[in-house]
Amino acid sequence: MSEQAVAIPRKKVQSASFLQSTFARILRYTLIRGVTLFITVIIGVYLTVLVANMGGYVDQIRKGDIRETITIQVMNNPALRNLGPDAKRQLIEEKIRLEEHRLGLDQPFLIRSFRFLENALTLRLGFAQFMNSNSGSRQVKLILLERLPATLLLFGIADIFLFFLSLFLALILSRQYGSFWDRLFVVLSPTSSAPGWFYGIFLILIFAGWLRILPFGDLVDAPAPQSRLLYALSVGKHLILPIMALTVSSIFLSVYSWRTFFLIYSSEDYVELAKAKGLSGRAIERRYILRPTLPTIVTNFLLTVISLWTGAPIFETVFNWPGLGRALYQAVGLFDVPVIVGSTVIFAYLLAITVFLLDIIYAILDPRVRVGA
Repeated sequence: MSEQAVAIPRKKVQSASFLQSTFARILRYTLIRGVTLFITVIIGVYLTVLVANMGGYVDQIRKGDIRETITIQVMNNPALRNLGPDAKRQLIEEKIRLEEHRLGLDQPFLIRSFRFLENALTLRLGFAQFMNSNSGSRQVKLILLERLPATLLLFGIADIFLFFLSLFLALILSRQYGSFWDRLFVVLSPTSSAPGWFYGIFLILIFAGWLRILPFGDLVDAPAPQSRLLYALSVGKHLILPIMALTVSSIFLSVYSWRTFFLIYSSEDYVELAKAKGLSGRAIERRYILRPTLPTIVTNFLLTVISLWTGAPIFETVFNWPGLGRALYQAVGLFDVPVIVGSTVIFAYLLAITVFLLDIIYAILDPRVRVGA
């Protein structure tokens, strides 16, 4: 048998062995990484449960509210008017005991915290006890789903617009290093240290209070237009000021950061070699500047997308925007633990999944990266 005939099966065996080792490495990495991220989520959610309950102090507040509510109900009940003071007191204590047992408040907080953790991880978020107290308790998932579209609309448009605008302007400034516009963005970059709600207050005072050309806040005019077109136009008008505030608060620092990042890559030796070969500026940017920075760009974009879930509590409160951030702000003020934990656990899952996917995306975008290596 010739050496060539022997070499062909040997290559097939080596190829199969390489595929098996690669698959085993990826499977092992997936399991280890998944378990590690899940443990991290558990720790983060449990700490949120402890902080949101203030170590059990919120239970004492809830017990006080239960006692006050039941006492008022018994004392103001006409059917119980003929009962003596001792009988009323005994009835009140019995009702309080039954209500605390129903809510699990008669158990130690440590036991209840682990039960709360289990319910949170399985997304059995239960009911919000304090939100919308005039109409009773509501399921947490309904509260979050009700507020989610408004947050996605505002921050989705603002963040994605800001992200791509920053990249576009940064590429232009990296080609015009030292120009007037480049120096202007560098000088104005410290203005991004102020949060969006800070600029929002001034924009409201100017365009809503002084010029009276834009609304002060909220999602839509009151009463809401009946026509879909007019409703959409009303929502668009209410979006102008929040998007302006978010853009002004972040655009200069974002452009400055990306511009500096692109300048670092544009000074590499292979970029100088491409320029010496006579490649156009567009081709150099596409092949030798943007492509090596794709992992960083994708990371920033995905983290921007999942950050939409949290909203911005103070920002949405300033603009009276009915989103998740405002719901979280109200929940913190009212010690509404289910809403706080529910919002946190869903964001934790989104963040863990995003981090896991980024490792795989890095391996696809950058041939130097191997999953599980």
